[in-house]
Amino acid sequence: MPRFHCSVPLTAGASLALPPGAARHVQVLRMQPGDALTLFDGAGGEYAATVERMGRSDVAVTVGAHLPVEREAPRAVHLAVGMPANERMDWLVEKATELGVASIQPLATAHGVLRLSGERAEKKRAHWEAIAVAACEQCGRNRVPVIHPVEPFAGWVEAQAEAGAVRLILSLAEGTRGIASVQAADNAGALVLSGPEGGLSGTEEQQAIARGFAPVTLGARVLRAETAALAALVSLAGL
Repeated sequence: MPRFHCSVPLTAGASLALPPGAARHVQVLRMQPGDALTLFDGAGGEYAATVERMGRSDVAVTVGAHLPVEREAPRAVHLAVGMPANERMDWLVEKATELGVASIQPLATAHGVLRLSGERAEKKRAHWEAIAVAACEQCGRNRVPVIHPVEPFAGWVEAQAEAGAVRLILSLAEGTRGIASVQAADNAGALVLSGPEGGLSGTEEQQAIARGFAPVTLGARVLRAETAALAALVSLAGL
């Protein structure tokens, strides 16, 4: 059954016009009045719904029963990533969403090729958020991961508090322990910091360690930036 994210709060029994994006998708699928669909607003669970009316550019639906369905990962894992270039960041956001990431923090780092600021950075964030929404619609998630605004590495890492979730930094330094050795309580979240294509600089890595990030490795092979972040997510999320 087609699934659509609705950016307005949903209530069983309500009639409403779908947001433009969802309405376009319904029209592309050539759905008709009486056809069934599933809606979710990100607050938890999903709603059965029925197409009520098809307009030239709008779609009205009737919201049915709320279904308390959750498909989140057993452990909340947050990724802070030095942004990889070109379409690799898009791919990372899509796959991380499918794998259950709780949030993604894009970082501007010393070795990063992708440079974003101001209006361009906000447009990219909105673009990544749309990718996350589409991934949730496809994979069955009912909670859209938070895509934070782009931040410079130095300011972000200095703002990290000492207490909270397990904090890890992916490192290629010799003698670094494997990520599989990390022990965390079942309900404890994890924050994973990973670098861009060229990795984090030595200074950035030391800044993170000074703020309580424990260096870990994914093994003997050197993975691409986007692959490394996803491998860490799978290792820690309890999938």
